[in-house]
Amino acid sequence: MVVMVHGDGAVEASQGGLYAPWFEGAADAGFATLSWSKPGVGESEGNWLSQSMDDRAAEVSAAIDWAIGAGDVPTDAIVLWGASQAGWVVPKVVRDRDDIDAVVAVGPAINWLRQGRFNLLTELERDGASPEERRAAVEESDKTRELLERGASFSDYRATAAGPDAMSKDRWDFVLRNHRADATADLAASASLKLPVLLMVGNADRNVDVAETERVYDSIFGSFLSVRHVDGAHSLARSIVEDNEVIGTITAVVWPRALLGAGVIDDYTSFLSAVAR
Repeated sequence: MVVMVHGDGAVEASQGGLYAPWFEGAADAGFATLSWSKPGVGESEGNWLSQSMDDRAAEVSAAIDWAIGAGDVPTDAIVLWGASQAGWVVPKVVRDRDDIDAVVAVGPAINWLRQGRFNLLTELERDGASPEERRAAVEESDKTRELLERGASFSDYRATAAGPDAMSKDRWDFVLRNHRADATADLAASASLKLPVLLMVGNADRNVDVAETERVYDSIFGSFLSVRHVDGAHSLARSIVEDNEVIGTITAVVWPRALLGAGVIDDYTSFLSAVAR
């Protein structure tokens, strides 16, 4: 069984169809896939923005326990698939359990604040920001980081932040709760179990410094790590698919595997098949 651990955002169980190729790839290797909508998304109760990374890990662990107790769900081999923000969740689950057999990590970050700064700078570069615009954006980001570090209230944040990109109260509380996240210690603790790890990163990732991620994963997992570089964006989707919603939707319906860079699902299927053996 593959357990899907979502990234950031209001994600429902199929990620609007973007998970379809992953579901197919797992099935080709003889794996069922377990996925569910985040709290407050679709029919789910609650609010995903009220969660810490520890809360998210506890939710994943509860889902695994449910599957094991169900009796009719194949759990003889359990693989955690995690994307982006799941990079701070999956290692906690592995660290605390003894029944995980492998991990697939898609574009995970190491440090929350460094990831945010990397994303800011790459987006500014993409948009062709002038030196003045870049300096102003970094100063604004630094002000927000100072507020986070001193645990400022939402009203304090709103007193300094304006415009359409300002965070809502729920989002501010979520970031305040999680901004100190760093995966290094949990990754090191999970490495003691010596599980195979497949790290898949997009060469055009503007969200995460995948070079840093690869360095950290390699230093911790060593020979148990396999790395797949993809000519794609943060989600491993082809750039034209990620940047054009219409093309992405049509592709998801007609040819799901074409959403992702070449060979991604074949490598995923091969990795799962090896785990099953």
